[in-house]
Order: sequence, then structure tokens, then C-alpha cells
Amino acid sequence: MTTTPNGLFIAFEGGDGAGKSTQARNLAAHLETLGDTVILTREPGGTPIGDKLRSLVLDHGNGTIDARTEALMFAASRAAHVNQVIRPALTRGDIVITDRYIDSSVAYQGVGRDLGTTPIRDLNAWATLGLRPDLTVLLDVPASTGRTRRGFRTTAEDRMEAESDTFHSKIRDALITEASRNQDTYLILDARAPREEVAQAIQERVATLRATLAPAAA
Repeated sequence: MTTTPNGLFIAFEGGDGAGKSTQARNLAAHLETLGDTVILTREPGGTPIGDKLRSLVLDHGNGTIDARTEALMFAASRAAHVNQVIRPALTRGDIVITDRYIDSSVAYQGVGRDLGTTPIRDLNAWATLGLRPDLTVLLDVPASTGRTRRGFRTTAEDRMEAESDTFHSKIRDALITEASRNQDTYLILDARAPREEVAQAIQERVATLRATLAPAAA
């Protein structure tokens, strides 16, 4: 099961510091200039309960969070996100752009936390009723590059960002592996390239998908 036929669902994936938020905002702004109604959102979060879960799972100071609890918290946030935000928007014919989706859980909890990719994929398929993006943009950077970029931020690293470069390298490999499973619905880009060049490549790929939308959204 993928999206409803009316809308367009785009997910941005990549390691911490890959530039997902920046490129997601850039794409949303570009599509709005074309007259599209765009819902720009993020995970974990996107709903009141999702934002509370985000704080619990990512902020320091909430005590020990074991791997299975972590996976379930992300899945719970995602279930609310899909039910309350993403599906209604797609039904209206909107374009939904999310910063992270299921692939992040497969990588971070399935591989990074050693819970296994199949259980995490199955858990999230159940949580979302099988909803998959029409396109996943994977912004690829080495773990060391991501850490250097995060060093320029004014905010402290969250629980995930503070993990070792070894952990983040595992995440990078897992995301590439996941993307290679179905390259027709993925766009893999070297996020070390100039920001404008990356944005242009994303816009060109999305233009092809956008042409398939119903006239009301095109």
C-alpha cells in the first residue's frame, strides 16, 4: 500500500547533519511558488502527542530508554502522525514533505540498536497501515561530516546525535541498504555537494512525480 492517489508524499532521510531540514524547507518553498498546497512536517513529532514523545525520546534527562521502548515510542509517534496529519493531507490532494519516516526507524532501531530490520519494518507497517512515500530523498554524508556540521549549531546534540561516529556510520550504511531495495522510489544524493546543486536535483525528480498528480494539485 502506498499513498492515496490524490496527493504526493515525499520523505527526507539521512544521518544527523545531512541537511534534511534545509532541503525539505527549500523544496516546500519551491512547490508553494508553483501553487501547490504543501504540508511540511517532521518525525518524531508533527502532532501534539508526537511532539511530547519526541521530547521524551530525544531529550537528555529522561532516564534510561531501552531499545524496544525507544522503537515503540517512535512507532507511536508515527502512527499519530500518519492518522492525524499525513493521510488527511494526501486525501485533500496536498503534497506532504516529512523530515524522516520509517527508514529512520529501520536504520536507527533496527540496525543501530540491533533490533533487526524485519521486526522494525513490520512494526511500522502496522503503525502506518502500510503507507509508504512516493519518493524518499536520501541525503548521504559520512558520519564525520555530519558531526562537523552539527558542531556549528547553537543547540546541544540530542540523544541520537550524541551517539558515536561508529553508530552513525552504521546508520549511514543501513539507510543506503534500505534505499537500494527499491531504487525507483528513492533519490540518493551526496549531501556534501553545494546546497543549490542538491536542491536542483531534488526539484527535477519531484517535477516528474508532480506531473502525475490530479489537475487540482498540479
